[in-house]
Amino acid sequence: MDFPDIRWDIIWNYKELFIRGIWITLALTIVGYLGGIVLGLFLGMGKLSKKKWIYYPSKYYVDFFRGTPLLVQILLIHLAIIPAIFGHSLGYFVSGCVALILNSAAYNAEIIRAGIQSIEKGQMEAARSLGMPNNMAMRHIILPQALRRMIPPLGNELIALLKDSSLVTVIAANDLLYAGKVVAGAYSRFWEPYITVAILYLFLTFFFGKIITYVENRFSNSFVPKQKKGMFSIRR
Repeated sequence: MDFPDIRWDIIWNYKELFIRGIWITLALTIVGYLGGIVLGLFLGMGKLSKKKWIYYPSKYYVDFFRGTPLLVQILLIHLAIIPAIFGHSLGYFVSGCVALILNSAAYNAEIIRAGIQSIEKGQMEAARSLGMPNNMAMRHIILPQALRRMIPPLGNELIALLKDSSLVTVIAANDLLYAGKVVAGAYSRFWEPYITVAILYLFLTFFFGKIITYVENRFSNSFVPKQKKGMFSIRR
């Protein structure tokens, strides 16, 4: 198999487009992830509720967004739902963020629900025996413990959302994959632009992976903060 000569000069000619694509990808990912955590927290708590009018809407929401493709959700939100509500499109960024938030929230809800349920019931019973109401016990006793167990799957969701954000290209978002498509169309060459896109996505996932590892280690039960050596520190 003969490989073509790689021309990195065409990537350099479009460097501004790739840089812009990186920032758009990061913005979509961060907004979608943070919004998904906030909404996912309410949905996760809703799935734990004993009130049917809270439990069933939360359950059906999670089932719908986990059971349908993100690509379909993006197109439906951009081409149908937002124009029906506002009378016109609000642009690819708003549609992309809304779709990523709604989709990520469904997965985060299951992570949060599982994390809370993994805490022993005795923790809540002990808090209630001290006179704490349910809301206070959940905030100060259950959630802080559950958060440690949620960090790894929430980190995986961030990496998955970063890669899934490339689907927003179908609504003409100027993201990283869009930059690769523009260069491929301009030169009718596919090795250079898509290898570049793959490398940049790999770099971004590696960067986020390092952050997730640090946070995971920081909040692990075995974490011991490093002590600064002072003038009167004693060596053992």
